[in-house]
Amino acid sequence: MTQYRLAHYLALCGVASRRQAARFIEAQRVSINGKIAGHSDIVCIESQVKMLDDIRLDDVVISPPEPKVYWLYHKPVGIDCRLLADDPASLLHHLPASPRVFPAGRLDKDSRGLLLLTNDGQLSQRLMHPDFHHTKTYLVEVDKPFDERFLNIMSSGVSYQQAKQKVTTRACRVTRMNEAQFEIVLTQGLNRQIRRMCLALGYRVIDLQRTAIGRVTLGDLAETKRRPLVAAELTELTALRG
Repeated sequence: MTQYRLAHYLALCGVASRRQAARFIEAQRVSINGKIAGHSDIVCIESQVKMLDDIRLDDVVISPPEPKVYWLYHKPVGIDCRLLADDPASLLHHLPASPRVFPAGRLDKDSRGLLLLTNDGQLSQRLMHPDFHHTKTYLVEVDKPFDERFLNIMSSGVSYQQAKQKVTTRACRVTRMNEAQFEIVLTQGLNRQIRRMCLALGYRVIDLQRTAIGRVTLGDLAETKRRPLVAAELTELTALRG
């Protein structure tokens, strides 16, 4: 018999990342054997085909963990990464019914590019957590030409207000591509970070594309298409689980 903390178990089942699963528990949307579950509850399973507990999210039974899958998906502008069934723009409507997967990190609705889709909650947690300093690469176009001062400030760290708090971004690598386009490599993922960095310097982002997570790249994958990771990519990403 194997035992798991509830949020960990939900992530293993592909319900969501561990962080999002914790939010479901906090909102009292999860039950175990008919009772509202708490963060400290333990789930017991005897095997992947026989569960000892009845686990439900919004009264829908959670199936036992499936084999881990890893896909790359090219998200177009207009798709919302939140998995909301009642939102026609939600990424949920572009995912298969089985296996259940979720994005390991988000791109805002106005951005496009590489998403990792998986049911590996441990990997998702590490990719999303800023303490692990995993790199993510973006190609950004702004509404007017910029100078070297813009590049220097962007790379050394930009300060701006977020949720009534002052934020200073972590130093990063920024490379000019042309007079209004640059590549930026981040090791943190604050909400709408690149857009807010540019806005603080007087620029508006008109196109933002994520092109890589670590050394796994978008390549020529067409918009709205997905593909499984090849062996080398899988080795690269699963090593991040530690």
